Amino acid sequence: MKIGFIGLGIMGKPMAKNLVKAGYSLMVNNLTPAPVEELVACGAEAGTQREIAEQCDIIMTMVPNSPQVKEIMLGEDGVGAHMKEGSIFVDMSSINPVASKEIAAELAKRNIEMLDAPVSGGEPKAIDGTLSFMVGGKQEVFDTCKPILEKMGASVIRCGDVGAGNTTKLANQIIVACNIQALSEALMLAKMADVDPELVFAAIKGGLAGSTVMNAKAPMMLEGNDKPGFRIDLHIKDLNNALECAHTVGSPVPMTAAVQEVLQWMHAHEGGTKDHSAIVQYYEYLTGVKVAK
Repeated sequence: MKIGFIGLGIMGKPMAKNLVKAGYSLMVNNLTPAPVEELVACGAEAGTQREIAEQCDIIMTMVPNSPQVKEIMLGEDGVGAHMKEGSIFVDMSSINPVASKEIAAELAKRNIEMLDAPVSGGEPKAIDGTLSFMVGGKQEVFDTCKPILEKMGASVIRCGDVGAGNTTKLANQIIVACNIQALSEALMLAKMADVDPELVFAAIKGGLAGSTVMNAKAPMMLEGNDKPGFRIDLHIKDLNNALECAHTVGSPVPMTAAVQEVLQWMHAHEGGTKDHSAIVQYYEYLTGVKVAK
């Protein structure tokens, strides 16, 4: 079995490396050459998108959003036009589930199966191979691809048919964003009430308010560390997709809309490339008080 991997960014590069480490035959492609060269040094093979389409049994993408996935797969002379019948496309990007269904329908005309399999966990979990995969697609296709995904993730769950994976990812991103905003407000409240935010975090992290989000992001806020594990601009993209999907199906999302406005403010104030934990800086701007020591 030969796997094609397109998109070697912050997440894609370490994910692809884990597949090489697991012994898979991998052909890689990226817009910029440096990550490709790095993967080739690890044992992968470089290839054009057409070569990947023609030679690989399973093709994976890890790119920013719906337009990029559509262009790669369905664009003029795109990958989908050259894939072998019976091959499988696994999109690990986080995109609008409506787009996932559209791509799957076009590929089905050529007898090509598809899974939408977005991930959660950020760069650290991509590196150590403990991502969470939320997958949509046929059970038999999922069963074929699950062992491969397990080389990149600690959790691989089928959530339903194509589109279910990205719907689940949107739900995940809503929860993460709202958690980070609530955490920012809480730590700022502690600081302005002359209570040490670090002690507040230590006291509550083991209780009902504790969460993976809190454990990952509170230390960053307390250190003043906004180095991106997951950039604000990417979270804006995800919440745009969540809002669009929610409006399409008629689901109320007032909290999502509120935190999206904070993220947009950060983007407008040169914060789009920062980690999404930098939401706390919005509150620091409003109050003139720093949470970090």
